[in-house]
Amino acid sequence: MDRLRAYEVFAAVVSRGGFARAADALDTSPANVTRYVSELEGYLGTRLLNRTSRRVSLTEAGEALYERARSILDDVAEAEAAATASAAGARGRLRINAPLVFGMRHLAPLWPRFMALHPQVELDIALTDRVVDIVEEGFDLGIRISRGGSQSYVSRKLATSRNILCAAPAYLAKHGAPSDPAALADHGCVIYGYAPEPDVWTFLDDAGAETRVRVGTRLRTNSGDTARAVALAGEAITWQPSFLIGEDLRAGTLVPLLPGWRLPDIDILALYASRRHLSAKVRLMVDFLADAFRGDPPWERDG
Repeated sequence: MDRLRAYEVFAAVVSRGGFARAADALDTSPANVTRYVSELEGYLGTRLLNRTSRRVSLTEAGEALYERARSILDDVAEAEAAATASAAGARGRLRINAPLVFGMRHLAPLWPRFMALHPQVELDIALTDRVVDIVEEGFDLGIRISRGGSQSYVSRKLATSRNILCAAPAYLAKHGAPSDPAALADHGCVIYGYAPEPDVWTFLDDAGAETRVRVGTRLRTNSGDTARAVALAGEAITWQPSFLIGEDLRAGTLVPLLPGWRLPDIDILALYASRRHLSAKVRLMVDFLADAFRGDPPWERDG
């Protein structure tokens, strides 16, 4: 038995949520996937997966092995990618999908720098707030803003952005500031339509305890810039990521609310299909972006 291949197949079954999906991802047959998992279980002398007609789930032993297997596969893939990157120069088209506002404000200034460093790479940038399947739609790399990461792709964290509840001084002069999260039910708020529960907001206190509240709705939108504009005009309360409103907070045109409470942070992630056989151009771009956002990202810096 090829144990490294068996670990790869087992990890694919878990990450893809089934044998058939793992087979598609690995370009092999479901029968081969089943064989590898069965041989691995026989070799280890323990069941790794609970199988039903509709789903698979990890056993306790499977959970322990999955974390170690992912670590081993990541180490091997990193070594292969490093060798590939050093053996062949980066060239060809690199298709990247990214969120609209973040792409315009914080990625667009970086592209010329990358182009100057790697003149043989042709960039193809698509900006949209719709969540796309990067493999199905032919992208090499996706930039995502997420709290939970991704179960379907390899992800590398590039930066963190705070989510901040805020309003303009004009709104506060007219309506006052909410005293606690529950008071938001009596205020006019901007609802972000792409959120999992748009009108239910989650707050954490200083001890990390979670409070969920249903807020009053004044406007619903799928655009962060629209939410920002309405808040700046003094018409509503909103929460927005610091990468969008950092300058407004520093200028005092938006004021943070509810001291003692905070919204969960979000991560800026680079997503790609697999660490194995990672192309030089993708690896170089991910490293380039990670370096650009190293330390305090631009939206958290003064000035």
